[in-house]
Amino acid sequence: MNELKRLQFKFRIVLTLFMIGLILSGLTAFPLVWELTILNRLIGSGTWMQDAFPAMAAWITTIHDGLIEVQAEQPWLYYGTDWLAFAHIFIASAFIGPLRDPVRNKWVIDFGLITCAGIFALAFICGPLRGIPFFWQLIDCSFGIVGAIPLLLCRRWINQMEGLT
Repeated sequence: MNELKRLQFKFRIVLTLFMIGLILSGLTAFPLVWELTILNRLIGSGTWMQDAFPAMAAWITTIHDGLIEVQAEQPWLYYGTDWLAFAHIFIASAFIGPLRDPVRNKWVIDFGLITCAGIFALAFICGPLRGIPFFWQLIDCSFGIVGAIPLLLCRRWINQMEGLT
């Protein structure tokens, strides 16, 4: 396999995994109450996490209780998380262009990297405004790091592909 084909293969594997991650992340926005009920049973207040990291356990329980309350009193608010899920799924579809022609569509990779960097601004500006604990803001920021790693690899491979064509 020549060098260009090898780069294209690696690029497509990594970008496809990134897209799958975006889609799965989006899909998890639909069953929030069910997911938080499970999470609360595993690591919420009154579990082993209470002794290991009490702030985390209390936060998980706070989120769970809030979601239960919203579901009972104002379920229409979940429409916002439906749109969050929709956005993740359709942002993933934007990466079809680079899958087809990485060099011509490298701007989509740059867009993804800018978005990953923007997660930090959102977490550190809106997090305190919404009363989100700092440790949870860091967890949110980890999504920017996890997303940027495969995109940085893809960007590097695109640069190498450009040099070979």
